[in-house]
Amino acid sequence: MKAYSAVLKARLSVLLQYRSAALAGLATQIFWGFIKVMILEAFYAQSGAAEPLTLAQAITFIWLGQAFLQLIPWNIDKELEQQIKTGNVAYELLRPLDLYFLWFFRAVAMRLVPALMRSIPLFLFAGVVYALPAPVSLHAAIAFIFSLSAAILLSSAITTLVIISLFWTISGEGIQRLLPHITLLLSGMTVPLPLFPSWTQPFLNLQPFRGIIDIPSRIYVGIIPTHDVFQYIGFQLVWFLFFVLAGKWLLKRAIKRFVILGG
Repeated sequence: MKAYSAVLKARLSVLLQYRSAALAGLATQIFWGFIKVMILEAFYAQSGAAEPLTLAQAITFIWLGQAFLQLIPWNIDKELEQQIKTGNVAYELLRPLDLYFLWFFRAVAMRLVPALMRSIPLFLFAGVVYALPAPVSLHAAIAFIFSLSAAILLSSAITTLVIISLFWTISGEGIQRLLPHITLLLSGMTVPLPLFPSWTQPFLNLQPFRGIIDIPSRIYVGIIPTHDVFQYIGFQLVWFLFFVLAGKWLLKRAIKRFVILGG
C-alpha cells in the first residue's frame, strides 16, 4: 500500500497547483447554484401539492451538489486517455504495481482535490448568503462524512471503469459525451432525486449514481435517520465493490488482447 499511497500523494500535490482553475470553477458553480435555487423557488411558489422535500431542504440539496460537483464521475484523466490512445500504456505495465489500483488511486486524487478546493469556500458562501444549515445533528454530521468518503470511492471506481473502457473504443468520445448527462441527472445534481415522479423512484433508488450526491445529501438534511445510515452506506460500498470487480475483470481481458509492436 505504500506505493499506492505515494502515487496518491504525488497526484494530490500536482492537482493542488491548479488553484486558479478551482477559483474560476467556483465562480461558475456559484452562478449555476443561483440559477437552480431561483428555479426551485419558482417551482415551489406555484406548486399546490405537498412535496417530498421542503424548500429549505431542496436548496440545501442544490448547494451540497454544487459543493461536491467534482465528485461526479463525468470526466476522466486526460493523461491516461492519451496513454491508451497512443499505446504508451505499455510503459505502465512495466511498473511493479497492480495497474487497476494505480489508476484507481489517480482517480481518487482527481476527484478529491478539486472537490476540497471548491467545497469549503462554497460552503462558506452558501452559509452567508442562503444561511445553509449545518447537518441536523452531530450523528448526522459524522454519518455524512462517512457517506461522502464512500461516495469518493464509488465515483473513483466508476471513473476507473470508464478509463478501462477506452481499450474497446477508437476515440472514446462517445462515452465521454454521454457520461456528463447520465451522471449529473442520476446523481441528483440536475434535480434532487426525491422531486422526480413517483413512478421513477424504484429505479432511482437502485441505480449507483445516487450514492455520489443523493445519499450524502439525504443524510445531511435528516431525510435518512441516523439508525438507517449503515444500510445506505452499505449500498454505496456494494456498488463500489461491483465497479472495482468489473473494472479489474475488464482490465484483465484488455491486457490479454493488448498487442505491443516494436522493440
